[in-house]
Amino acid sequence: MQVCAAPPFSSDRALSCDARWRPHDLLRLQRLQAFDGEPSWVREAFERAPYAVVRRALAGDGFVAIGLRGVGRSQRYGTWASSADVVSAVSPEALALSCTPLEGRNALPAFAALTALQNDAAGPLSAFAWGPTGSAGFELATHVPAVTASSDLDLLIRAHDQPLAPSVASGLRDYLQALAQRVGVRVDAQLDTPAGGVALAEWAAGKPRVLARHARGPQLIADPWAVTAHGGDA
Repeated sequence: MQVCAAPPFSSDRALSCDARWRPHDLLRLQRLQAFDGEPSWVREAFERAPYAVVRRALAGDGFVAIGLRGVGRSQRYGTWASSADVVSAVSPEALALSCTPLEGRNALPAFAALTALQNDAAGPLSAFAWGPTGSAGFELATHVPAVTASSDLDLLIRAHDQPLAPSVASGLRDYLQALAQRVGVRVDAQLDTPAGGVALAEWAAGKPRVLARHARGPQLIADPWAVTAHGGDA
C-alpha cells in the first residue's frame, strides 16, 4: 500500500483477523469510514466501485483491514472497514470458477492467460484451489475496467492444508512461466500457506529461507508449513 490509515483501535486491541474473510477476498461495502489524511481520490474510487480487498493485517474486534485501489498504480490505500458494513465477499478461487471478463476484454493478455488456465483441466494448477487477484480479480468482481494491456496476471494458490514440495512448486513455476511467454504477460503467483503469503518463485527456487507475509508482519522462514501458533518457525 502506498498510504495507510491509522487503525481506529489501540494496538493492544489488534489481536486477530475475522475468520469470515481471508487475505485477497474482495468485499463489497455499503459504507466506507473516512480517516484523517485520506487521499483525495479515495471517495471517487469507492463511488465507482464500492469494493475493497482484504489485506494481511491484524484488526480490532468489529473491523477488517482492507485495501482500496484507484485508477493508477500509485493509487493504493490501506484502511479499515467496519465488519457490519460488509455486504458480500468473493474469493479469488470463486472468481476463477464463475466469472468471465467483460465483453470485448478477453484478448487482453492478463485475461487471455487466465482463460487458458481455466480451460486447462489437466494442468498442474488443477490440483489446487486458485484464482486471480490484483487488477484481474478486481475487474472480474466489480465489472469495472481495471486491467490494461500491460497488466500482470496475479494469482493466489491455496496451499495451506498440505506442504508443497519445492519440486512440485518448481513444476508449477515452469508451467506458469511457459504460459506467460506464450501469451506475452507476466504471471505473479503467491502461495497461501500457514505462515502467510509466499511467492511461488521463491519457494520453487529452494532458498534456505523465504519471505512470508503474515498478518503479524513479514518474516523470513525456512518452512512455511512448520510454524508455531504465533506464526514463526516450529
